[in-house]
Amino acid sequence: MARRPKIRGIWRTLAVFLFGGVLGTGFGVALGFFLFPYVFPPPESMDTLTETERTAVVARGAFIQANASDPVHYGKGGVTLYQRTVFLEPGFEVGPGPDYHVFLVPKPTIRESGAVKETMFVDLGRLRSFKGSQKYAIPNGIDLKRYPSVVIWCAEFGVLISPADLKFQ
Repeated sequence: MARRPKIRGIWRTLAVFLFGGVLGTGFGVALGFFLFPYVFPPPESMDTLTETERTAVVARGAFIQANASDPVHYGKGGVTLYQRTVFLEPGFEVGPGPDYHVFLVPKPTIRESGAVKETMFVDLGRLRSFKGSQKYAIPNGIDLKRYPSVVIWCAEFGVLISPADLKFQ
């Protein structure tokens, strides 16, 4: 009879060890996915506009930090809209994170995530870098006057990163 409790104790210890290993591995992988863009950010982008893309300027704006109490989600730098291109200026920068996209939003003065979720925004594509100049093609048939905001959006968590209010020329 003395052996039975000892065997149960071994199985219980083995089960706790395996459960802890699985739980620890899952936590480590999740933490790795979250920290990856901070530890290994993509290189600074240095896109330039061609002469055909550099048609008349339609609008200009500047990215801001929508929530001053949030040190993680910030943005700065200029954005220029041309007839077929959104151009993030060389001084552009946002705090790193997963799955950022560039949106044209049909609402002015976006300051919270709910304002983006409620609209029929235009997704111009995934942000290629957290710093530097970048250009994004505007799809055909888009009336730019109906989109007074450009925002950087985290598709992974559904969070507003940085809005830019546009001033039309």
